[in-house]
Amino acid sequence: MDQNLKLSKEEDTPLSDSTYYWQLVGKLLYLTITRPDISYSVQILSQFMDHPTDFHLSAAFKILKYIKGAPGQGLFFSSKHNLDITPYCDSDWASCPDTRRSVSGFCIFLGSSLISWKSKKQSVVSRSSAEVEYRAMAITSLEITWLSFLLTDLRINHPHPAVLYYDNKAALHIASNPIFHERTKHIELDCHLIHDKIQAGVLSTAYVSTKCQLADVFTKALPAYLLSSHMSKMGIVNYYAPSCGGMLKNKDEDAKLLKENG
Repeated sequence: MDQNLKLSKEEDTPLSDSTYYWQLVGKLLYLTITRPDISYSVQILSQFMDHPTDFHLSAAFKILKYIKGAPGQGLFFSSKHNLDITPYCDSDWASCPDTRRSVSGFCIFLGSSLISWKSKKQSVVSRSSAEVEYRAMAITSLEITWLSFLLTDLRINHPHPAVLYYDNKAALHIASNPIFHERTKHIELDCHLIHDKIQAGVLSTAYVSTKCQLADVFTKALPAYLLSSHMSKMGIVNYYAPSCGGMLKNKDEDAKLLKENG
């Protein structure tokens, strides 16, 4: 999807027959199970199922063109890595032009393998950037808790807290010291939730620079070079590419650098 593209319900000519658009977006939603790189774009298109236009269909065709360019692209799961949970989360404040709601996204790694991700518009309108950032952290912490319980049921010990990487220092300060004031009074429950998870040793927080924030893939359209870089770090490779063998061989080294440098 083009950078800074804002799709709206009020633009262009409505489709005379929306059936094709419904079928196409439905198939793309199914494909996001193994293609996290298209999750954000498909999430945006799925918001116009009730009123699709020619402009929305053109955006969907661009996703198809992208998929056709790399039909063998998919996730690589290494058999040689630790089982630490490493999550990243981010948000894009008031990015929807119709509702002014924000988009939250997260990706969670088990060792060097990407096992969980989501791109979703928040259910409420946030009045401040601190509010929307903290809601994204709360959503991610719930997924981390569920994964921790799942690993426990599988008899996989996870003694260390999951280090949640975020690129907003204000949200990280609130998480470590939940002082309630005018900017955070609307998210008091989320503040207590995350603070309790930190106190219980389920997760801890750490700062990561914006250019190394992998969750950006799920909150906004990125330039091609940055999208390619993030996809490589997330273990998304093209199995049909001639250099794929070398990429898989060096996957563990790349994962180590990712953990050290964010």
